[in-house]
Amino acid sequence: MAPPKRKRAEKTSPPLVDPEGMFKGMTVFLVPKGIQNSRLQIWKHKLLQMGAIIEDKFRTSVTHVLGMNLESILQELDIDKLKNFQGNILPYEWLENSLKFGEKVPESSFSLRVPLSKEIHSEIPTTSMKSGILNNDHPHEDSKLNRINSSMENLNHSFGAHKSAEIAGDRGHELSLLYSPPDLNRNITEIFGRLINVYRALGDDRRSFSYYKAIPVIEKLPFKIESIDQVEHLPGIGKALKDHIQEIVSTGKLSKLEHFEKDEKVRTITLFGEIWGIGPATALKFYEKGHRTLEDLSNEKSLSHAQRLGLQYFDDIRAKIPRKQVSEMEMLLTKTGEDILPGVIIVCGGSYRRGKAFCGDLDIVITHPNGISHKGFLAKYVKYLKDIKFLREDLVFSVHSDEGTDSGVDTYFGLCTEPGQEQRHRIDLKVYPRDIYAFGLIAWTGNDVLNRRLRLLAESKGYRLDDTGLFVATQGSPGKRGMKSSATIHCNSEREVFDFLGFPWLEPHQRNL
Repeated sequence: MAPPKRKRAEKTSPPLVDPEGMFKGMTVFLVPKGIQNSRLQIWKHKLLQMGAIIEDKFRTSVTHVLGMNLESILQELDIDKLKNFQGNILPYEWLENSLKFGEKVPESSFSLRVPLSKEIHSEIPTTSMKSGILNNDHPHEDSKLNRINSSMENLNHSFGAHKSAEIAGDRGHELSLLYSPPDLNRNITEIFGRLINVYRALGDDRRSFSYYKAIPVIEKLPFKIESIDQVEHLPGIGKALKDHIQEIVSTGKLSKLEHFEKDEKVRTITLFGEIWGIGPATALKFYEKGHRTLEDLSNEKSLSHAQRLGLQYFDDIRAKIPRKQVSEMEMLLTKTGEDILPGVIIVCGGSYRRGKAFCGDLDIVITHPNGISHKGFLAKYVKYLKDIKFLREDLVFSVHSDEGTDSGVDTYFGLCTEPGQEQRHRIDLKVYPRDIYAFGLIAWTGNDVLNRRLRLLAESKGYRLDDTGLFVATQGSPGKRGMKSSATIHCNSEREVFDFLGFPWLEPHQRNL
């Protein structure tokens, strides 16, 4: 029955084809390995719709080969067929970005180089860094990845390979997908980053968010911005930001930022706002009490225990953590969790899961596949991690899983150190019941732009989305949001949440929007 249905569908598509579409002139061979068939069919339809020709076999007429990554392409096509290929080899990420922006993005920043036959084993991991691929199947893979794979194999044995991958977000695959944009306009993004801190400290979330949205767009550009004309049609870049970019490109600085940094009040509030536990209102209060420096603030008697720790370890907490260190700490956390509770799922979310080279802190999202054993786990976990001197100071510790309050989510915020080190890093541990884990994983992976878009999309469809579920929104009074219902829509995985909302699926490394 399936083949006739596909034939009927194909007969209806020609009227929708735009022969002058953005993929005009492309003859494409699509490598299906690693991609769901339904998604592959959507991409085929989009390519055909926008002017491309699809070949069902790798022929001499092919101009472009698209695949999940270089590894999957080499498994499908013999390297001898590819080494003389004069066309371009691209990951599906290139296609997704082109469809998202409504125009072909430059192929050069995504192009995959095919190694010579003798280089395959040595070069695939290195070459793949740009497109975000490491091969975890080789017996001599990095020992750290092997430890994670070993843990995942234990889970697969207990609960089924498909189920464990679905729950954990296919961690072994995700670890290899690095976010490595060209980042050729750091002169602009660094200034925007400083403005984010200023506006956050001043409590102006709207302006801070506009700069936050702009940074990923700019750092992904495959060219150095030399004229405002080059960014005229970029998404998320309004007139005010374009004017800022023009000034930075022309003068190398931004007068607005210089004005803020010369203003004592703004400078002081921004400084205090970077201390963990101090928000805009509290920072302003301390300024009005006459404090101007961190040393001044150390004598403030009203500081809470958490704020005092934030002040004490101010420089440590602000320092970015290299990805390699985060990976090593995640290994330790995974192994420790498995020792305490076999089968536990522990994933490091945040910028690490999104593939960033540096992280501000560790966001650890935890569950157990059986939906029961997560209860009571956090207290044992925290105690064990303190015993081995990994967790050092507590900031927040709340347990709700036993009573079922607060959606049964257990929380620990604190400071940690690597074994043998004294530098503190911020760490958040969140333990979710299995039935709402997907929502927690999405929220704690981020980024903020994506989370905001998903929340707004949910609201437009009559739902409320947060880290504990997707709820039917009750009717609110005019001009006010309604409350959320008590029961969440059941979604077993992140992908199911995206599908339910009708939002295109994004792998974690694609969520730096």
